[in-house]
Amino acid sequence: MSIIDKLKWRYATKKFNPTKTLTKNQLNTLKEAFNLTATSYGLQTVKMIVIQDTSLRESLLKHSYNQNQVVEASHLLVLCIQEKILEADVNKFFKNIQSIRNTPNKILDPYRLNLIDMLSNMTIKEQQQWSKNQAYIALGNLMTVCAVEGIDACPMEGFNPEGYDKALNLQEKGLKSVLLLPVGYRAEDDMFADFKKVRMQVTESVLEI
Repeated sequence: MSIIDKLKWRYATKKFNPTKTLTKNQLNTLKEAFNLTATSYGLQTVKMIVIQDTSLRESLLKHSYNQNQVVEASHLLVLCIQEKILEADVNKFFKNIQSIRNTPNKILDPYRLNLIDMLSNMTIKEQQQWSKNQAYIALGNLMTVCAVEGIDACPMEGFNPEGYDKALNLQEKGLKSVLLLPVGYRAEDDMFADFKKVRMQVTESVLEI
């Protein structure tokens, strides 16, 4: 199938087949795709938690408004943001650039100091919103990769982040959950699989100037 055919094939899967599991290679592809997602400055303040354990996912069901995709899917991906972005995070990032590209500090330092200054002038809430915007980029990237790989997925905003944060001990990791993506294989009797896509005509949604 072409990429457009694969995007037409994908839909927000409402019912997964709990007997089918992603392969290790498929899971690694999703991990790598997440890690390669574009982020502002390349700072990567968005993290992904991969949950396979069924009992843990069952305990999260009450924090997911009882949406069974969380349990029935092969894996549950939880996209998280850092609670706070520290100067140490920026320094670590630029140290990594220097190590990989062998770029001299005299070239990197102006950019490093500018980024530290920008972040220091943000409130914690502004930092978190900045990171959350990037989490949506990661979500979109993962959904496209899932379509290409023939993996079903269901993007979810409808859950209780505070419940997830407590159940997964995210505060200890300095993280906050913001988005969910159950991934796996659609159930044969998921009626939504056969629904025709409802979209505007491209000429309505895309303006050429």
